[in-house]
Amino acid sequence: MAGNSFGKLFKLTTYGESHGKSIGGIIDGCPANLELDIDKIQLDLDRRKPGQSAIVTQRKESDVVEFYSGIFEGKTTGTPIGFQIPNADQKSKDYDHIKDKFRPSHADFTYTKKYGNRDYRGGGRSSARETACRVVAGGIAKQLLQPMQITAFTSAVGSLKLSKNYQDLDFNSIENNPVRCPDENLAKDMVKYIKSVRKQGDTIGGVVTCVIQNVPVGLGEPVFDKLHAELGKAMLSINAVKGFEYGSGFAGTAMPGSKHNDEISTDGTTKTNHSGGVQGGISNGMDIYFNVAFKPVATLIKDQDSIDKNHQKVTVQGKGRHDPCVVPRAIPIVEAMAALVMADYYLLDKISKV
Repeated sequence: MAGNSFGKLFKLTTYGESHGKSIGGIIDGCPANLELDIDKIQLDLDRRKPGQSAIVTQRKESDVVEFYSGIFEGKTTGTPIGFQIPNADQKSKDYDHIKDKFRPSHADFTYTKKYGNRDYRGGGRSSARETACRVVAGGIAKQLLQPMQITAFTSAVGSLKLSKNYQDLDFNSIENNPVRCPDENLAKDMVKYIKSVRKQGDTIGGVVTCVIQNVPVGLGEPVFDKLHAELGKAMLSINAVKGFEYGSGFAGTAMPGSKHNDEISTDGTTKTNHSGGVQGGISNGMDIYFNVAFKPVATLIKDQDSIDKNHQKVTVQGKGRHDPCVVPRAIPIVEAMAALVMADYYLLDKISKV
């Protein structure tokens, strides 16, 4: 199976399935002598792990990362960093009823048709459990990138949306509620809505907004390796993501150029930032900001019409433990993928200036 690695210089390769013995990976290309705070990496894993609140899947996983190589006396050695996260709370029998059936809008059907086999236990390799490996690598990349700061938060759940610009939000309040929205009142409404959706046996999608601050000028490569293009690829590689927009995004299409252009001040900053911190595929020193759209989870706790492996009509009956909304747990995943992209371009930029 191809497609298990991400990055050019700072490269992550992951392994494992949802109900296998473990998941894990190898991070190659991390510079030597980077002093790591393992607790910060674990904190990001704790933000992603299941069972952390009443509005997420109740699968119980400690998600404690174990490092096996590439780190000595708290510092990176410059060699590949190997790590593992054990799987503990598998209930594979919850999936016996769908081993020959395909869940609508799930990867069940496409994986089976592509590979001729399928690990139906929790979705196997297509499960979002794999994203824990990305969070580990992203946690290391974040520490490499300091003083760059990467912050993601929930900006929409269903039709409930933040009305404030990110500059007017208190990022310190993001972790004060289970939905990770930096607006206390809206967060309460989002939590209430997600709980009501779950009671109906249904799911709902939403939007994660990410902001990258203290970005130096010059990160990104021209033509095919533009910075925003790689960020888009990174976000669209996350399970359940259906859309990516940066800067003014689709709203910018309704603006005349005279309003949309970011006028440059004498200090090199721009008076506005409709460009989203990227021009010509290269960072301009302003904040990079983008939105990531997540669809409703495909597995519902209600009956749906589908087909089986013989293409006969069947009813798929929902069982098991699933998120009614993936957005709250996706926050550290979005940050991690952004960090992997920025780390790659940070290292590429250093090489180009040697």
